[in-house]
Amino acid sequence: MTNDLLMTIRQIMNQTDLPQEIFIEAIEAALYSAAKRRYGSTEGVSIKIDSETGEIKCYVPQKVVEIMHHFAREIPIEEALKIKPDSQLDEIIEVEVDPREFGRIEAQTARQILVQKIKEAEREQIYQEYKTREGEIITGYVQRVERGNVILDLERTEGILPYSESAHPHNYQRGDTLKCLILEVQADAKGPQIVLSRTHPDLIDRLFEMEVPEIYDGLVRIMAIARDPGNRAKVAVTAPSENIDAVGTCVGVKGSRVEAVVRELDGEKIDLLEWDASPATFIANALQPATVASVNIDEGAENAGVIVPDDQLSLAIGRRGQNARLAAKLTGWKIDIKSESEADSQLKEEIAAELFIVQPSESEDSPQTAASDGEVDLTDLDGVGAKTANALRDSGFSTIHSIAAATLDELLAVPGIGAKTAEKIQRNAVEAESQ
Repeated sequence: MTNDLLMTIRQIMNQTDLPQEIFIEAIEAALYSAAKRRYGSTEGVSIKIDSETGEIKCYVPQKVVEIMHHFAREIPIEEALKIKPDSQLDEIIEVEVDPREFGRIEAQTARQILVQKIKEAEREQIYQEYKTREGEIITGYVQRVERGNVILDLERTEGILPYSESAHPHNYQRGDTLKCLILEVQADAKGPQIVLSRTHPDLIDRLFEMEVPEIYDGLVRIMAIARDPGNRAKVAVTAPSENIDAVGTCVGVKGSRVEAVVRELDGEKIDLLEWDASPATFIANALQPATVASVNIDEGAENAGVIVPDDQLSLAIGRRGQNARLAAKLTGWKIDIKSESEADSQLKEEIAAELFIVQPSESEDSPQTAASDGEVDLTDLDGVGAKTANALRDSGFSTIHSIAAATLDELLAVPGIGAKTAEKIQRNAVEAESQ
């Protein structure tokens, strides 16, 4: 083997930490390639590498001849007898050759194959290493920004932080240190593509796990996370033991723990709150810092009606609805927020609407009983059907007395009632009232 090829092997072995088996396989592939170029075929060629000493031996089948014509595939009888004393003419014997006898072209081919195999092995090793780390945090250094995507140096390889996975706005500079979540590792012909994220909720989970030992040990658990990346996040925590304050543990002394996470997220505000198995209590906690008066749960529709004091309405909804939106995402419930005055007004309207509903008679044969003022049902008037009666009630004419006292212009204002119908209804109402 040429000195250049030996030097290449030593350089590669010193620059990488690949297992020895990988190098042996790569060297064998390189030598077989060189042998094929020299001998025209690798049929019968045997290459053996001692993994302990690094000694390389190459064996080539050669034909025993009296006069040589093909130096690569033939051996004179005199040399064959030295290797195998009972050699015969035209016999094929296995002859050890020195790889250093390979020519410059063969050595160059071997060197190219060796480098290619080593690179392929490195790419596969990197892929397998990072594939098993999906969902973990990794620290990278900003190298450059390409079309909004941030390229980070991960020491052994590069990672890409897509524009869609980075919080905005940001102004990363070359050399900045970023902690990112390994979102996905994709195999590619050019090498593994490591996709990173700074917006995924799991990034907050992993950062708190790093800052709060109690989370790592399982004494405190993060139950749910909702994020508006770069602006605000809500994190629901709980502790299996009643002796542990889950929220206080995550906040830390003078807020040191949560502040460390906030700094890493470029100032993203984090609301820590207590998780609760009761949906009503959990929703009330999720709307913090607003104070909640009551929560009404509709489990069938997965909807929650929340009532807050009037002075807490804007705080509960938040700027551009952010607080309510994050609370809904955190709890998984649709949340309808009303102030106490809005709720009272709605309740009064519902009660008033119920008072206008006319109850049907107990029997079709029995006459309609009047309300407290002795009035009969509107549909008893000639010319008033169910549709017209509803239209009259919607316009405020719920009794026969009110129709008899109305002017024609007032009755004409009722949708669906013309001049003739108005006159007929009023005349019949007057007659009914006089009876």
